[in-house]
Amino acid sequence: MNKMAKSDQPFALYEKIKQSVIRDIESGKLKPDDRVPSETQLARTFNASRMTANRALKELTEESRILRVQGVGTFVARPKPEAALLEIKSISTEIKEWGGVHSAQVLVLEQEEAPAGIAEKMDLDAGEPVFHSILLHRDRGVPVQYSERYINPAVAPDYLAQDFTRVTPSDYLLEVAPVQEAEHVIEAVVPESPVGTHLEIKPGEPCLSLTRRTWAFDRVATYSSLISPGSRYTLKGRFRRG
Repeated sequence: MNKMAKSDQPFALYEKIKQSVIRDIESGKLKPDDRVPSETQLARTFNASRMTANRALKELTEESRILRVQGVGTFVARPKPEAALLEIKSISTEIKEWGGVHSAQVLVLEQEEAPAGIAEKMDLDAGEPVFHSILLHRDRGVPVQYSERYINPAVAPDYLAQDFTRVTPSDYLLEVAPVQEAEHVIEAVVPESPVGTHLEIKPGEPCLSLTRRTWAFDRVATYSSLISPGSRYTLKGRFRRG
């Protein structure tokens, strides 16, 4: 019987697992956003321990080849785009960057049956459950954004349990449901009176409206409407070539 070479001992087995996953990615067998075999599956396939499989996946994550989402699974990472038209950034970060002080008031945070129009935009059936939130964001007490979101419970099941006076929905969602794709529509609007009242603006004052859909885990994750007084808020896109 042939003795196992030192390089074939478990110490090197994690590298075999790692290279196997890399070959599957580079050959196209595993495509961006495809689910990667779990630690248990890899350990069984390579007759290894879960600790060995975990080390391989950990290194692949550090090399940005895969994305591990706690409680969901492991996926092939998407290549970084050459440029981004509009970066998804939380309003609290934006306010901090311009030297302000962010605060938030939660106006609505509940589960609802998806209205027909919202269900269509989120690829759901009318009446399916969705999470619905409305927040008013302020800079040093002055309203700067009325933020309404519909969230697919499948991508953020604990959304309603969050304290959105301490963490913004954007920051939370980017953590638990990394964005695969985003769609933005920007337009000038005159908001209806309830929105205008919350924003403390005069009737007829123009506002900027950003409507956004995001995708995560191969499904529509969120549909959002962000409305800000044009006199208090500016949308800015930034390009960076890789």
